[in-house]
Amino acid sequence: MENIAQAIAKDLLKVKAVFFRPEEPFTWASGIKSPVYCDNRLTLTAPEVRTDVENALAETIRREYPDAEVLMGTSTAGIAHAAITGHILNLPMGYVRSGSKDHGRQNQIEGRLEKGQKVVVVEDLISTAGSVLEVVSVLREAGAQVLGIVSIFTYGMKKGLDRLAAADVKNVSLTNFDVIAQAAADEGYIKPEDIARILAFRDNPSDESWIGRKD
Repeated sequence: MENIAQAIAKDLLKVKAVFFRPEEPFTWASGIKSPVYCDNRLTLTAPEVRTDVENALAETIRREYPDAEVLMGTSTAGIAHAAITGHILNLPMGYVRSGSKDHGRQNQIEGRLEKGQKVVVVEDLISTAGSVLEVVSVLREAGAQVLGIVSIFTYGMKKGLDRLAAADVKNVSLTNFDVIAQAAADEGYIKPEDIARILAFRDNPSDESWIGRKD
């Protein structure tokens, strides 16, 4: 029987929310060459996959954060997932903007949040964890008790893991880079020998020597 991490990995590959192309790397905005392209927003346009993802997020929150009182999505990718999962769990939700509005009440946190409330942050993807930790910081400054993060997918990059640990923030992802790389090989999206190259990228994204490797 498949576990959740394997099932979600296959779902993400099926809708190309996580798409591997080790022979023709993508270029990130930072200029880094990457064998993987991630867009978990695509799960929202695939009803069966969306159902799998949202149910898995809900189950993860029940298991890992049973005291959760409010879900807060990251802007913008986490908003829809927080809303759907909040509906499943019958919990209130809101979201955190990347910056305060310059009009109206100038909110950065959208939705009702009381000081002391126990919050779980809903994120779609974690790489270096910078953006999600900014959300955690905003919530903490507002007086929330952030229990942790639930995310669909994590690269497991050292920089991200170190940042989460330094901020004392727990993250639980539905699936991860290692599981998806293995699933991609098992399903024929990549060659088995590509796994080592892909993991070499994950372990050191700035080192492009993996591009020409033949393991």
